[in-house]
Amino acid sequence: MVFSSLVFLFAFLPAVLLLYFVVPKRLKNLTLFVVSLVFYAWGEPLYVLLMIGSILIAYMTGLFADKSKNKPIVAKAAVILDVVWSIGLLFLFKYADFIIENINSLFSTNISLLNYSLPIGISFYTFQSLSYVIDVYRGNVKSQKNFITLGTYVALFPQLVAGPIVRYADIEKQLENRSSFSLSDYFVYLSRRKKGECDKPQFNYNQFASGIKRFSVGLAKKAILANSIYELFNTISTSDYSQLSVAASWLGVIAYTFEIYFDFSGYSDMAIGLGKMLGFDFLENFNYPYISTSITDFWRRWHMSLSSWFRDYVYIPLGGNRKGKARQCLNIMIVWSLTGLWHGASWNFVLWGVYFGVLLMIEKFLLKKPLEKLPNVITHIYALFFIVIGWGIFAYEDTSSLVGNFKNMFGFGGLPLWNGQTTMWFVEYLPIIIILILGSTPLAKSIGEWIEGKNTSLYQCVLEPLSTAAMLLLSAAYLASSSYNPFIYFRF
Repeated sequence: MVFSSLVFLFAFLPAVLLLYFVVPKRLKNLTLFVVSLVFYAWGEPLYVLLMIGSILIAYMTGLFADKSKNKPIVAKAAVILDVVWSIGLLFLFKYADFIIENINSLFSTNISLLNYSLPIGISFYTFQSLSYVIDVYRGNVKSQKNFITLGTYVALFPQLVAGPIVRYADIEKQLENRSSFSLSDYFVYLSRRKKGECDKPQFNYNQFASGIKRFSVGLAKKAILANSIYELFNTISTSDYSQLSVAASWLGVIAYTFEIYFDFSGYSDMAIGLGKMLGFDFLENFNYPYISTSITDFWRRWHMSLSSWFRDYVYIPLGGNRKGKARQCLNIMIVWSLTGLWHGASWNFVLWGVYFGVLLMIEKFLLKKPLEKLPNVITHIYALFFIVIGWGIFAYEDTSSLVGNFKNMFGFGGLPLWNGQTTMWFVEYLPIIIILILGSTPLAKSIGEWIEGKNTSLYQCVLEPLSTAAMLLLSAAYLASSSYNPFIYFRF
C-alpha cells in the first residue's frame, strides 16, 4: 500500500487538506500534483518516474495531435506513439512474465522471467492518459497546454491507485475552475474589500461535508464490512480439505462476492468523497450491482468507468453492433477477453472475462425477451447465481484451486453437503452477512432520505454529522486493531 491506512487518515490527508485550503487558487493544481507524486512515491519511489513519463508522453502527443488536425497521418502517428508507450508499459510490467511462463510451459523452454514488480495503479493511470490523447485526436477535447494541469488529472491521488477511471472530458472544466476555498485569497480579499478589487472567496460547506460523508461511508465499507467478510473467505479458502462441505464452498465464494463489492465500491466512494473535498465531481462507479435482474444490467452497474472505457475505446472502434451479428459477437469476445486480462496476468481472469462475454451474448440474442417476461424476483435470482459463479472464477488465480473449488461447489469433490464446521462458520458470520445483504441495496439511502424529508434540520444538523463521525471512529478502531489487508484493486 502507498501509505498505511492510519498514516493516510490522520497525517497525510489532514496535511494535504490544510495545505490545499491555504495556498492561493492559482497554485492549487500544482499543490495537488506535487502531493499526488509524494503519495505515489512513498510506496513506489522508482516507478513514480514511469508515471511522470506517461504524463509527459500524453502531454506531448496530445499537443501534437491537436496541432496536426489538418495532417491526419501525423496526428494518428502521435496517438499511436502514446498507445505504444502505454500498452508497452502494461505489457512489460504486467504481462511479460505471464507470456514467458506460458511459452516455457508449451515449448519446454527455459526463458528467464523479468520479475518486475507491478507498479501500483498502472492499469488506471495508463487508461486515463490514453483516453485523454484519443479524445484530443477525435476532437472531443482540446489539448491541455499546461503540463501541471494535465499532470494533476493523471496523478490525482484520490483515484490514482484503484480508480475510478476518470475521463479528462468529465473534469476538464473542473481542472481549470472549481469550487475551492483559499485562505490566502481570503486574506487578499480582506485587504482589498474596501476598494472592491476582488470578490469574497466562498467556502462550499455543503460540498465539503458531502465529501466527508462519502469518504466515511467508503472507509466503513472497506475497514468494517469488506475486511470482516474477508476473514470468512480466507478461512474457507485456506482450510484443510477435510473440514469443508459443498455448502462451505458456496459460502466462501459468496463471502468473496461481498468482499470484492464492499472493498472496491468502498474505494470508489472514498475517491469520490476526497474529490468533493477538493472541489471535483467524479462520476459514479457503482450503482447497487447486486440488485441487478440480468447480467447486462449488472455490467451497467458494476465498475461503470471501466465498462464505458472499453465500450468507447475498443468495442465501438471495432465496429460495435454495426457490422452484423457475427462481427458483433467477435467484438464482444475481444472486449471481454481484454477486460478479463486487464484485471491481471492469469488465465482465471481471461476465463472470467470470456465467461461474462458469453453470458452477455446469450442474453442479447436468446434470453432478452424471456427475461423481460419473468418476475423480477426470478430474474434477480438468475443474475445473482451467475454473478456468484463469476466471482468464484475471479477469486482463484491458481488453476488447481479454481478447479477444485468448483468441483466442491457442484458436488464432485466427494464432500458432504453440510457438516458441523459449516454450521459454525454460518452462525458466526450470519450477522455480518445480513448487514452485507442490506448494504448491497439502496435501503440505507432510502431510509436516510425519508428521515431527511421528515425533519431536514434534525437530519442535517444532528444525525448526519453523528453518523459520519461514528463511521470514521469505528473504521479507525477496526484498522488499528486488525491486520489491514489492502484494497483488492491495488494489484490491478
